Amino acid sequence: MRKQIKKREDKDLEITMGNLLRFGVLFSAIIVVAGAFVYLQQHSFDKSTYIPFTGEPERLTAYKRIWQTAFQGRGRSIIQLGLLFLIATPIARIIFSIVGFALEKDLLYTIITGIVLTVVLYGFL
Repeated sequence: MRKQIKKREDKDLEITMGNLLRFGVLFSAIIVVAGAFVYLQQHSFDKSTYIPFTGEPERLTAYKRIWQTAFQGRGRSIIQLGLLFLIATPIARIIFSIVGFALEKDLLYTIITGIVLTVVLYGFL
């Protein structure tokens, strides 16, 4: 009886994590496409200038500035925000896994997933 309950809990956790990934990617794609439309609307008739490459502006590389400029309606910042949400989706899955394993009282998987989260966040930051 206990094994049957455990299997159902595992299946529910898998379904929820799958939905989290699915909707996270869909949400990110919608933001990126919206940003692309805004960018093309703002810059569709710009002439190309081939000047030396200077790198990305700070408003596209700092998290706080991406957030601020995306809400100002800047197309490239909206696209960048969508990409940040895309990166955050698997991190949210890892966090959700930790919570799920902790609720199931599975100490080994909780610890292993915590280590995975630490490594991913260390690499990200």
